[in-house]
Parts: sequence; C-alpha cells; structure tokens
Amino acid sequence: MVSSSKKQSIQWKYRILGLIALSIIFLDQLTKHWVQDQFKLGETLPVLLNFFNFTYVQNQGAAFGLFAQSDPRFRVPFFILIPLFALSTIIYVFRKIPDSDIKLSIALSLVISGAIGNLIDRLRLGYVVDFLDFHWYWVYHFPAFNVADSAICVGVSLILLDLFLKEKSLSERKGA
Repeated sequence: MVSSSKKQSIQWKYRILGLIALSIIFLDQLTKHWVQDQFKLGETLPVLLNFFNFTYVQNQGAAFGLFAQSDPRFRVPFFILIPLFALSTIIYVFRKIPDSDIKLSIALSLVISGAIGNLIDRLRLGYVVDFLDFHWYWVYHFPAFNVADSAICVGVSLILLDLFLKEKSLSERKGA
C-alpha cells in the first residue's frame, strides 16, 4: 500500500510537469504564430539597438542550423525520429526520479516542454520557427532561437548544476 504522502509527492511531480509543459508549449507556439503573422521571412524588428532583435528565421536544421543543408530525405525523418526517441528517454528518466526531487522534476519538465514545442513545428511546418536574435553591434552574433530552445537550455543547465552540486557534496563528505 502506498502512503498518502507518497501519493501526494507523486502527484506534485506530475503536476509540475503538466503546469510547465502547458505553459511553455503554449507560450512557445503563441510567440511563433505571432512572429509568422507579423513578420516576413528574414524581417527584423530592433528591440534593443545593437543587441537584440526579433528576426523571423526558419531553421531547417538542429541547434544553430546544424544539418540544415542535409538532404531532406535524411533531415526530415531524422529530426522527427530523434526528438521522439529523446522524449521517450527523458520521460522514462522522469518517471524514475525520486518523487521528492522537485528541482530535477522542473529541469526535466523544461526539457520535455521545449522538445515538444520544437517537434510541433517540425510536424506542422517541416522546420522550426526561430526569432530571438541577440548580437553585439552585428560583430558577434548568436544564432536565432525561440522559447522552446530557451526552455531546453535552462532545463539542461539546471540538470548540470544539480549534478555538479551533488558531486561537490559527495566529494566533500568523502573528504571530511
């Protein structure tokens, strides 16, 4: 028999996933639709001069346009199957994490949400809509990205930070 506190913590883990997933996917798709409605492909709207623009980009590839020039017969199935495999793996890991590990629940929820947001674009459009365009006087330019990409990066960063802190704590206990 599962205790009531264990049931409640299980519910919280999945509530976190649901809340984050719905929020991130909704915001991601809303902003992408807004960009597609308001901008022509390649059009730029300066927000912070010499630092940040909204620029409508269609990313055929992976992060930073990786594999964008690949043959579509390879690229299209690859960028649908790989995210599905990654999502399956991440969801499997999510189900196995301790019910009380809220930090990891949040981090994995962000990664799952971002992956779903970009997968929706690939299935719907065949590419990912990017529009957040950071640069420094056009000398240093970061590739355009979107809300889903941001969620993935924040989630992965939280996972790495958590691993680093756990490793540091473990090594301190061993050295003490």
